[in-house]
Amino acid sequence: MTASGDSPAVRFQDVTKRFGNFTAVDGLSLAVKPGTIFGILGSNGAGKTTSIRMLMNIFTPDTGRVEVFGSPVTEATKPRIGYLPEERGLYKKMRLGDMLRFFGRIKGRNDAYLDRSIERWLGWAGLSDRIHDRVESLSKGMSQKLQFVTTVVHGPELLVLDEPFAGLDPVNRDIMRDAVLAMHREGTTIVFSTHVMEQAEQLCHELVLLHRGTVRLGGTLAQVRAAEGRQAAHIRHALKPGATLDGLPGVAAVTDHGNEAELTLEPDADGQLLLRALLERGEVTRFELREPSLHEIFKRVAGESA
Repeated sequence: MTASGDSPAVRFQDVTKRFGNFTAVDGLSLAVKPGTIFGILGSNGAGKTTSIRMLMNIFTPDTGRVEVFGSPVTEATKPRIGYLPEERGLYKKMRLGDMLRFFGRIKGRNDAYLDRSIERWLGWAGLSDRIHDRVESLSKGMSQKLQFVTTVVHGPELLVLDEPFAGLDPVNRDIMRDAVLAMHREGTTIVFSTHVMEQAEQLCHELVLLHRGTVRLGGTLAQVRAAEGRQAAHIRHALKPGATLDGLPGVAAVTDHGNEAELTLEPDADGQLLLRALLERGEVTRFELREPSLHEIFKRVAGESA
């Protein structure tokens, strides 16, 4: 049974969690609509993992309430959830097929279901021919994909991922992203945490930006950008020797990537004046005015609240 109607698949209601005198999460409220991809974003130490662990009932909130499918997580609820923690582990002495069947059975799935699911997901991971091999024989990249397979082999209604792309190379990161999108198309609700804003821009329907345990911005990507209320100039450049991007007219902040940069603009910035100033400093092969990236928004929001 899934969350129905307008009832959230996940809800945090004014949730606070402290560890001694340290407040890890402070008054967090959010609601995740069924069938959507929701991101909990922030830098290291922002409260993301603590929030995920409260969602999974590993930590208990000091105040507030966390609900999944309309009630707190219980042993009866857990088979409906797939959880990939930030700190992961596999049974290295087990054979791949046996381990996946073990994880599927403890989630209540029968062998007929697991036969199909194991075949599907080992095929996705490129491990079909390794089904009888021991886990310890896999490379790091293969092990990372297998960890994801153990999380989804039982077909969860809710998929909870804590920093799922951490440590993946670009190819496996794209493979993981495509698997998440495939599950979303099948109706799975997905909640994931990340400190990489570009991943959130690619995947999330809604999100919250956490800083020091507090929500700084939240909503759809469009709503977050509207709350920011500033344009950005994305440029590709080749500056003259000694020239910099400092002191440009109408520029509030600069994120310099070397040959490319994102310039956050003041509300009354004149794009043509800025372009002329850039051309005085060197060659400009790209100049595009558009909404700021999540990365730049978070830098500004976190900096203002530091």
